[in-house]
Amino acid sequence: MSYVTPLRDFRFTLNSLAGLDEILKLPGFEEVTPDLVDAILDENARFAEQAIAPLNVPGDTQPPQWNDGQVTTTPGFKQGFADYAASGWQGLQHPPQWGGQGLPKLVACAPCENLQAASLAFSLCPMLTDGVIEALLTVGSDAQRQTYVPNLISGKWTGTMNLTESQAGSDLAQVTTRAVPQSDGTYRLSGQKIFITYGDHDLAENIIHLVLARTPDAPAGVKGISLFIVPKFLVNEDGSLGARNDVWCASLEHKLGIHGSPTAVLLYGSGKGEAGEGAVGYLVGEANRGLEYMFIMMNAARFGVGQQGIGISERAYQHALAYAQERIQGRAIEGSAGPVAIVNHPDVQRMLLTMRGLTEAARAVSFVAAAAHDKGTHHPDAAVRSRNRAFYEYLVPIVKGFSTESAVEVASLGVQVHGGMGFIEETGAAQYYRDARILPIYEGTTAIQANDLVGRKTLRDGGATAYACIAAMRDTLQTLHTVAARAEPSDRAGLNLLRDNLDLGIQAYEAAVAFILQHAQSNIRAVFAGSVPYLMLAGIVHGGWQMARAALVCQQKLTEGTTDPFYRSKLSTALFYGAQILPRALALSSSVRAGDVADSCAAQSNIA
Repeated sequence: MSYVTPLRDFRFTLNSLAGLDEILKLPGFEEVTPDLVDAILDENARFAEQAIAPLNVPGDTQPPQWNDGQVTTTPGFKQGFADYAASGWQGLQHPPQWGGQGLPKLVACAPCENLQAASLAFSLCPMLTDGVIEALLTVGSDAQRQTYVPNLISGKWTGTMNLTESQAGSDLAQVTTRAVPQSDGTYRLSGQKIFITYGDHDLAENIIHLVLARTPDAPAGVKGISLFIVPKFLVNEDGSLGARNDVWCASLEHKLGIHGSPTAVLLYGSGKGEAGEGAVGYLVGEANRGLEYMFIMMNAARFGVGQQGIGISERAYQHALAYAQERIQGRAIEGSAGPVAIVNHPDVQRMLLTMRGLTEAARAVSFVAAAAHDKGTHHPDAAVRSRNRAFYEYLVPIVKGFSTESAVEVASLGVQVHGGMGFIEETGAAQYYRDARILPIYEGTTAIQANDLVGRKTLRDGGATAYACIAAMRDTLQTLHTVAARAEPSDRAGLNLLRDNLDLGIQAYEAAVAFILQHAQSNIRAVFAGSVPYLMLAGIVHGGWQMARAALVCQQKLTEGTTDPFYRSKLSTALFYGAQILPRALALSSSVRAGDVADSCAAQSNIA
């Protein structure tokens, strides 16, 4: 089936939940008008639907090919990327002085999610390039920015990040790639990196790798890791491309999903290329601060992967809905003259509304996070900047972890809606499930995100940001209480249930935060045994908060007499979320607070 951009929900979420009007008033965004935002959304919808979405299935069925160190991408990807670059999409949120458009992160959110929904495998290359641009703009030298950033923004070059090694996995303290200093100020790198997304391809004329490596005198552990720029082709002083560097694609991984994305094993210093032994690299920033610098790119990528989860959820939902509306099977429960479309069956409706509810809640959380990022970087008041930076940083692991775990659930439900046909590749539902499965793994597993949420984002500030979120949720709850009391009887029951379950969810969330703070010193293993349930709890409740806010907007519009069916549909999704998804918070909170029992069971179960 063809993909359709959810423009109405994009606009609703931008304007009614994320506060686009406030963001456009911030210093630096004066030239970004609502009309311009609308034009960007419309053009992006056209581009994603017509140029990129048709690449999704070919990417799955005709993956990139490797031949003697060179990778040829899926037919159509090269033209798709050329169109993407020529249209300026890579530069949406990057500064105008480097060739970007300087848009707020909030405005860039919708086009980025839309590209990922259109073709997840295609979108990975631009997403990682965004991270390289952000890292170089933040910690690169002036010369490095001048050399690389304009070409990355234009799409002339692309970027990767090289962290993982086979013996290290997520434990970057074990990185062994070596970087030996040379007399000319460069370094020569040797080692192997695995799982490098778009580590080689034919989409652009050069690939700029950001590589973690150790210098010979570096201290052990994470404190001895440095960050290096290693281009596939060396760059001459006049900006032209020079010799082929000694970085070589040894093979491509054969994966469960995202087949259209070439995932490379890269060899550094294997004697390949034309630049001599060892890949020529350039130190970024100061030596031994590489992991700190790479986290700039990783945080950008983690937010982006969260959006990938939302995008693939949207695509899986649309696919399942279209099938359910067309598939005729069984009579209606209440009786019917003949077979009906399965979309009329209560459990199919439950699955579809669960898919839609999780998708739209995750989208709202991500857009609200993006707005906080914009306020945290552009607001003139330092206190407001500080508060919003903390809020954004708290939400990033939730956006990444909750959105991607939800994507697996949504894609699985999509297969289930199709029934046996969903297990057959030809229907297309299975691809979303296979593609989604990587999302809770790469750029930091859900456990890594959860550990970050517990350790850096909750314990470090004594729960201040979490409690600030809870206070804001209670303000919404109070408004919801007032609105529910005045609603028409047909809406009152659903609004009351949303109110009651949000109240219980907030209490469950607060109890989990209190448990973490109370037991961190006395039983740290018990706290971290419940870290993933805590992350999912936070995601469910933050999603419920945003869906409650959406319900308030829709209820107001309906009270004013709107006949636009969007608001009734959106309200129904919010009420369903309150009735069927928010109750998960109670079980998750219980799991968090039973961390000591979980840890004890693990110790006695012979699994260690």
